[in-house]
Amino acid sequence: MDLKEIQNLIKFVAKSGASEVKLEMEDVKITIRTGSGKTETTILHQAPLGIPQMPMAAVPVAPATTEAAPAATDSSDEESKYITITSPIIGTFYRRPTPDKPLFAEVGDNVTPESIVCIIEAMKLFNEIEAEVTGKIVKILVDDSSPVEFGQPLFLVDPS
Repeated sequence: MDLKEIQNLIKFVAKSGASEVKLEMEDVKITIRTGSGKTETTILHQAPLGIPQMPMAAVPVAPATTEAAPAATDSSDEESKYITITSPIIGTFYRRPTPDKPLFAEVGDNVTPESIVCIIEAMKLFNEIEAEVTGKIVKILVDDSSPVEFGQPLFLVDPS
């Protein structure tokens, strides 16, 4: 259906006195509502035309990726000896209970399984996150007041 046909349909509906007309075809759904002297047209859905897909094997691999890989494995080897505290929920990460209170945990602090290391706000509920491990915090991976995803690493803890 082209623009000219849609315009003619709008004029026809306006002249007929109908308050609403819905038209569904293979690739287009149109709703026309008339009222208070004006006509509104809303196209709800138009099916996409077939887009040719390239096979995944045709995508070239950049040589820079293979050169950067050894550097990434070196840092992951260092971090592999640490335990990661991850986010159990989606929400906003906070390092302190209120802006005027001290931080829950800082780099160099020793934590126990019951130690609260941060708060994650989800749907206006503030969830205290416990370390669940014993050790020393070596790195904080998330900035204060940042959104976090489920399973996102928050802290690195040295268990020794």
